[in-house]
Amino acid sequence: MNYFVIWDLDGTLMDTLTDLMNSTNYALSQCGMPTRSYDEVRQFVGNGVHKLIERAVGSNGSPEDVEKCFDAFKKHYMVHCKDNTKPYDGIVDVICQLHDRGVRQAIVSNKLQGGVTELHEEWFRGIIDVAIGETPDVQRKPAPDMVNKAIAALREKFGIAPDAPVEAVYIGDSDVDLMTARNAGLPCISVLWGFRSKEFLLAHGATTFATVPQDIITFIG
Repeated sequence: MNYFVIWDLDGTLMDTLTDLMNSTNYALSQCGMPTRSYDEVRQFVGNGVHKLIERAVGSNGSPEDVEKCFDAFKKHYMVHCKDNTKPYDGIVDVICQLHDRGVRQAIVSNKLQGGVTELHEEWFRGIIDVAIGETPDVQRKPAPDMVNKAIAALREKFGIAPDAPVEAVYIGDSDVDLMTARNAGLPCISVLWGFRSKEFLLAHGATTFATVPQDIITFIG
């Protein structure tokens, strides 16, 4: 049986929050707006960077303010997305264990495709097979489109027929990830080292939790 693991990126594979905060606050400063705290930015992430900027600008900003800040964010983040970002401790080892067992793996992220590609190339090339980020032609999570695109890409990459049976699991850290897994018809493992608390995840329907990365190996077997 072919087995696929679909990973969220921010808050699941990688601690990206400091770089997201820095680029958000750079953009807000460029637009003459108040900056945001680490905890505020933590709550703003999960629905793509445009939504992050909308939330950071807040209700006092106009649509034009949002677009101006979004442009400033994109330019800054593409240069600085790796300044402080790194995989969580133990994650690369788990990915390698799964890879060595023949498990096919993909990233699906609401981060812009350019940032996803850069981080994938830097940290996961050769062990995670497909990396899907935000592009204009694919609906963002929690729609299932990114997951479906990743599964189709894995099938194509490894010569697995479209009608051949596969097992798959989705791994993420947020309510958006829970909804994405549900919409894609996949079970979800919720990680507890990311951007949301266990209490928050329980309130949004989470049932399976990984406290440390090695727990994922136990669940997958």
